[in-house]
Amino acid sequence: MVHKGKVAYIFPGQGSQVVGMGKHLYTNYRSARNVFNEADKTLGFSLSRLCFEGPEDELTQTINVQPAVLVVSIACLRAAEEITGGSLPPPDVVAGHSLGEYTALVVAGVLSLSEAVRLVRERGRLMNEAAEASHGGMMAVLGLDGKTVTGICVEADTEVSNINCPGQIVVSGDDEKMAEFKRLAETNGARRVIRLKVSGAFHSRLMQPAAEGLHKVISESRFSEPMVPVMANVTADRLIDAGAIKEELAAQIVRCVRRQQSVESMIADGVTRFVEIGHGQVLADLIKRINPEVTVLNIGDVDIERQVEKWCMEQRREHIKELLEKAIESEKSSHGR
Repeated sequence: MVHKGKVAYIFPGQGSQVVGMGKHLYTNYRSARNVFNEADKTLGFSLSRLCFEGPEDELTQTINVQPAVLVVSIACLRAAEEITGGSLPPPDVVAGHSLGEYTALVVAGVLSLSEAVRLVRERGRLMNEAAEASHGGMMAVLGLDGKTVTGICVEADTEVSNINCPGQIVVSGDDEKMAEFKRLAETNGARRVIRLKVSGAFHSRLMQPAAEGLHKVISESRFSEPMVPVMANVTADRLIDAGAIKEELAAQIVRCVRRQQSVESMIADGVTRFVEIGHGQVLADLIKRINPEVTVLNIGDVDIERQVEKWCMEQRREHIKELLEKAIESEKSSHGR
């Protein structure tokens, strides 16, 4: 049985984007409009136009999509705060999937919006350069356990790059080795092996040049101490100081994103409500598969008014439940005297 507990804000990564995302927020909420305007000014071009109008092939370029996804997520949060007059329940922990970890750092007060936008733009550029040099890719494997997938990776000389949820693991490697991995996975009973629409073998050793470049950029950037813990992708541990966060970000590009373990760690620490903030609900769906007992909510860029109202209703319900439990405990105590 899951009881009332902590709240986690979680943020999506690359792959959640679509042309048109964020336009409703920009049109209807001043706070969201300010987010887009600040990003446009920081980058020196209209990222907002690219989000709203495309073209799709330009938006999905790694160098563009990373700041775009981050900005839309922050705009969603700011709009939700505007709708409620600033009365949203604060997070007890924040987390993000790969790129989404930078969004979490903005919310935790580690990075300013401008600094985060600048960093992920450079991250995207470095990752794209490494991808062009290595000619690799990523595949999602459905229906095999982690031990089996790891064994196949050793045989095919590929790497586990994302552990998303039970039965869903992502593997990275160069194209020739990925073909061998697919053959072996299907031989071992994989339900499906799906090539992902990404430009490179992210979260693998093929991204080492990007990791080295990013390490230098991070060392020159201003990081503040987090106001709330940040759940790490790489270690699935809570990060509570800026130095550890810098190490995590540099390592993240070449190491596995342990989404399942991160969620399980947050639940073990008392998180019972996850709020995915940004376009889409990829992370929410994964969390439901990891633990169907927790509450999962979405705050997106299209139907945000209804979603925020649902969140507020959940809060009111929890508050009433808490009052009733206190009343019952008080009654028991008085009878015990």
